[in-house]
Amino acid sequence: MLSNKDLFKRRRRRVRNQLNRKSKRPRLSVFRSSKHIYAQVIDDVEGKTLAAASTLDKDLKGKTKTGADREAAAEVGKLIAARAKANGVESVVFDRGGYIFHGRVKALADAAREAGLNF
Repeated sequence: MLSNKDLFKRRRRRVRNQLNRKSKRPRLSVFRSSKHIYAQVIDDVEGKTLAAASTLDKDLKGKTKTGADREAAAEVGKLIAARAKANGVESVVFDRGGYIFHGRVKALADAAREAGLNF
C-alpha cells in the first residue's frame, strides 16, 4: 500500500506531465507548507525562474496576520501576478502540484487572475 507521501508525489508528477504536454507557456507553480505559501513563475524551456513570491517576502511581511490562511495566499497571488507582468509574462499554466484546487491554492489562483495573469 502506498503512503500519503507517495500518493502526493504521484499526483504531482501526473499534473506536471499533463501541463508539459499541453503548453509551452511558463508555469505558475505553487508550494504550500503548514505556515507559508510560495509561488514561482518558471520557464521550463530555459530552466529559469521568471518571478517568485511568498508570504516571507518583505512586501507582505506586515500585511497578514499569518502566512497560512486564504488572505495571505491572495496577497501572494496579487504579488506574483504583478512581478510576472513586470517581467513580460502575460499568460501562464497553473501548476497546483499535488494539491487539491481548494482553499489557499484556489485563493492564490483567483487573486492572480484578478491581478491580470491569464491561465
